[in-house]
Amino acid sequence: MLVFIAQKLVFLAMPKTGTTAIETAMDPWADAVFRTPSGLKHTNIQRFNRFYRKPFESHANGDIETVCVVREPVDWLGSWYRYRSREQLHGRPNSTAHVSFDEFVETYVSKDRPSWAQVGDQAKFTQPNPDGPAITHLFQYEQMDKLVTFLQDRFQREITLPQVNVSPKSQLTLDPKLDSKLRRKCADQFDLWHSARR
Repeated sequence: MLVFIAQKLVFLAMPKTGTTAIETAMDPWADAVFRTPSGLKHTNIQRFNRFYRKPFESHANGDIETVCVVREPVDWLGSWYRYRSREQLHGRPNSTAHVSFDEFVETYVSKDRPSWAQVGDQAKFTQPNPDGPAITHLFQYEQMDKLVTFLQDRFQREITLPQVNVSPKSQLTLDPKLDSKLRRKCADQFDLWHSARR
């Protein structure tokens, strides 16, 4: 989570959507940068509304807008799968080195997820409290240039996103029947991603 008081803007860091690159690029102008622990860095809209909105708005002397990036769900899961397959995690409970991508997705859409398939939910991350404001600005990860343009306009300066925290490369294909199941079970995540297109 990045806080910019003068711009009345908070960036909510959805995991696996280029957040480290955005944090690196925007750090010099942020009034607060929450890097650790993970639960604080990746504060969702409900937690932001409940715990942080009022104090930040009191400092900003006005309403705070929020911005967040969402990623095409199959690609988002693929990024998680690749990230957890890296050598440093081999033998650990959250490693995916021992399963195929199909197994990973099949387990993700099941009721009981082992630790290696517990990666969150983009729709839940962006779902506001019943009485709380929704995220003001949503951008697709696949249209990162739109986010950069938005930030450049807001900050009146050139912004370049570096290549950081890149997951290991691998070719991922999903069984067509499993792809259909994922789109059915996680329809809200696909709807969210489509809604963010600009």
